[in-house]
Amino acid sequence: MTHLFDSIADQLAGQGYASADRFLTPSEVDAIIAPKNFKETDHFKKAGIGQQHQLQINESIRGDYIQWIDKTSASPALSLYLERLEHLMQYLNETLFLSLKDMEVHKTVYPPGTFYKRHLDQFRKDDHRKLSVICY
Repeated sequence: MTHLFDSIADQLAGQGYASADRFLTPSEVDAIIAPKNFKETDHFKKAGIGQQHQLQINESIRGDYIQWIDKTSASPALSLYLERLEHLMQYLNETLFLSLKDMEVHKTVYPPGTFYKRHLDQFRKDDHRKLSVICY
């Protein structure tokens, strides 16, 4: 993992974003997304924009469903992913001095024809440093 983390850190420092193949193996990804069928009743909820009392559903901006991941009740496959993200966060803190403190993780499902418009993953009143990680 050190070589992969080095590559991620170098890309972030050089261009402000990184792409990494094999952060998870295909079998690790399969274990996370199985079963592939979902229902809103399976803990996936309609995703919104904004936070707390300003949260709103607006399908012209975002049409996906999300399932927040709780570290304490995550499946073994998701626990492995969370652990790997923790290690990446620690590595980036040490190498790039980012002061990352915590993370929020969710699974997302996009039904056919839905999308999420380009956006920044940072709220206006929140100046904490953030990185977004997307695993396809």
